[in-house]
Amino acid sequence: MNLSAPWHRYAKRFTYLATLLTLSSLSLTTLAAPLDQSKIQFIGPLAEDMQAKPFHTPHSDVIINNLIAQLKLNTESFVVFGKKHKWQPLDKINALTLGGLQALKFNLETNRFTQGSLNIKGIEQGQVFINGEKQTGENQRYQLALNNGSHTVVVIAQQVANWNDVSLEFVPKAETDVVTLTTNKTKRLSAKQLFDAPTISALSLSPDAKHYLSTTKHYSDKTGNDAITTTELKNTNNQTVYRFEAAQPSQFIWSPNNQFLVYLLNGELKQLNRKNLTIKTLASGLEGASNFNFYNDSSIIFSWSKSLEENNSLTKHHKGLQDRWSYARTVSQLYLLDTNSGLTKALTEGVLSHQLEDANSNRGKLLISRPVMAMQASTHPETELVELTLKSNSIKSLGKFKTFNQAKYAANNIYVVAGPDFKNGAGRTLPKNMLANNYDGQLYLLTDNAKKVTALSKQFDPAIGTLEVLSNGDALIKVTEKDTQPLYLFDLSKQRFKKLNTGFDIVQQFSFSNTRNAQLLISGSNASSAQQLKRLDVSKNKVEIIWDSNQIAYANTTIPALEEFNFTNKRGVEISGRVYLPSNFDKAKKYPALVYYYGGTSPVTRGFTGRYPFNLWAANGYVVYVVQPTGATGFGQTFSAQHVNAWGDYTADDIMQGTEAFLAKYDFVDSSKVGNLGASYGGFMTMLLATKTDMFSASIAHAGISNLTSYWGEGWWGYLYSGEASKNSFPWNSPQLYSQHSPVFHADKVTTPLLLIHGDSDTNVPVGESLTMYTALKLLNKDVEMIEYKGADHQIFARDKRFNWWNTMLAYFDKNLKNEPQWWDSMYKD
Repeated sequence: MNLSAPWHRYAKRFTYLATLLTLSSLSLTTLAAPLDQSKIQFIGPLAEDMQAKPFHTPHSDVIINNLIAQLKLNTESFVVFGKKHKWQPLDKINALTLGGLQALKFNLETNRFTQGSLNIKGIEQGQVFINGEKQTGENQRYQLALNNGSHTVVVIAQQVANWNDVSLEFVPKAETDVVTLTTNKTKRLSAKQLFDAPTISALSLSPDAKHYLSTTKHYSDKTGNDAITTTELKNTNNQTVYRFEAAQPSQFIWSPNNQFLVYLLNGELKQLNRKNLTIKTLASGLEGASNFNFYNDSSIIFSWSKSLEENNSLTKHHKGLQDRWSYARTVSQLYLLDTNSGLTKALTEGVLSHQLEDANSNRGKLLISRPVMAMQASTHPETELVELTLKSNSIKSLGKFKTFNQAKYAANNIYVVAGPDFKNGAGRTLPKNMLANNYDGQLYLLTDNAKKVTALSKQFDPAIGTLEVLSNGDALIKVTEKDTQPLYLFDLSKQRFKKLNTGFDIVQQFSFSNTRNAQLLISGSNASSAQQLKRLDVSKNKVEIIWDSNQIAYANTTIPALEEFNFTNKRGVEISGRVYLPSNFDKAKKYPALVYYYGGTSPVTRGFTGRYPFNLWAANGYVVYVVQPTGATGFGQTFSAQHVNAWGDYTADDIMQGTEAFLAKYDFVDSSKVGNLGASYGGFMTMLLATKTDMFSASIAHAGISNLTSYWGEGWWGYLYSGEASKNSFPWNSPQLYSQHSPVFHADKVTTPLLLIHGDSDTNVPVGESLTMYTALKLLNKDVEMIEYKGADHQIFARDKRFNWWNTMLAYFDKNLKNEPQWWDSMYKD
């Protein structure tokens, strides 16, 4: 400031600025308006003879929190101390004061991240809860920050002098901050529903199919990152016979004679008598024990692990490539426990871990797998399949294999799940010049003491996953079939596959009986409906629903519509995909879009929820296109084999061509507002696409690979995954593959705003992969952001981190695709 200048010049300037500030304040004040009382519900008086209000007691918060759990439910009425109370419009209330407690409830809709103040007049003692969370405020003024979606507001009134003086108003922070009151009982899908909803995490059907055990878990604001878990034993009428109230059991197994249920609890192996529900402790001190299986009615086989102690606290001398793994020096051996005496004896020993594949008590044999040697320096470590005869304690080798997943007895023969290259390529259906993708599981039958192999799935495109064998030798197989994971029955005598009618896109868990007509217990979900539990009769191929999360957690919730969208790429190959449409969809409007992909060795499956909540994104106003590019399993061997030594070549083309086809069909999508994102290999694809195209307006790469060489050498499983993705190719014999397919080597070509997300404890794809790309783009003065999650590994599981992560992704896209930076700025202010 020029101190010699006349003061009145500056006085005029200050007056002008003050006028602007006043006008600005007035403009926001004029936007404030009382909330429509006809759309606010009132209930009360509750316990009108109450002598002391909760705020007069030292337990006020607990009393109110317990009441809120009921008030926030979407019910017309409820009973308090024997008296029925009904919700009614606030504008119908005409009273000076009322005894007991009263409550107000209303639903707010927002179409963007919204900030403002909720001001309440006339309530002297009250609390405000939004979606069940208590809000803090001063003088009944509450500062709100509401995500895009539906919000239930409950106001508890403990002291009111005159209800005629009660009013509520919303004062927006900016003109764009708008809330809408609605009496509509349906609401949009929320992040809390997806994460907190009850799900079945474990299930087990008894051999006689007369009982089943299920474990459900859910989350809440009160418990935070800790799940609320309940395990129950139920009968065929779904009535609870026994409930585990405190510590939760695991490792459930049923005795073959149907008398007992055995489980692990706090390091103790317990036995529950199914007739009288008495409990006996079979063994204690079983820390490190797992994989329990009945061998016969009185013997249990299990794995028992022991980790070698470190001798040097200052250094670690690596014993081999696997020694980077935290569990590499843990050795597991097999043991046999006698349930009558509690005596345990070792079945295997040595420096190599042994894993039980299957047991056949009639033949007195165990099927076991073990590594050929510890710390193998190979991109395809060998597994030896051996057979242990218990009576003689003799072991016979059945073969050493470089591609092996699982083995089970099939009468006198053996089922094996392995890659196409198993047994010198016995399962290959590829031209000689193509390298197989051994993540594409195949089913085999070993006969003649494992000397002869028959490939059972050569004409079966789905990739074989989990395998179980019924008492008649037929196999139950969970497969990856395009973007679904159904159950198939393999008929051993007829040598054919039959799809079971589960009604699920994704079968999550299954358990089966050993009855003549096998019964199945199955949990699963669909792309547009949440988890259910069903019972299936295999012979009739019919199911009945016995538990439904949709009715429990998603009642009155609008689920975005889903459409199938496939296109044919320029190589003449059909590429599958699906499209989620926004809630309250209007074809006359223009919408931003998100394109999601993985691009690695598996497709993006049709689960209702998961790490990447497509339904939630659509509920937030995005058209979501999920594309399944070349290279994934579940579409046949030729399709999956093209993943090998490609590192994004076909995948990038499919994503770009698919996006073009998607935009051509869905003309209500704004082509200038399309974002893309992926994780792990999909994060690599996001970075790679940013160097190849400017068709996207914003991109997110989570846990992506920026430099193939560093990932290959540093990631815990980098060299193993690269054994398929870069088969026979190494930095010294294929430097072009490793450099020219690494996004950081082309960082100067990036023009799209990019957000990099990574857990700082990621062992699969180390955080350095994102830091490398971040460094390059920052030095190049590109538009790049990086968010690092403390203590998070390759996936983000913890509830608080999960919500923050989901919010971060949506806030970034809102900023770049909707021109709404407020949410991002509220989370990450400079």
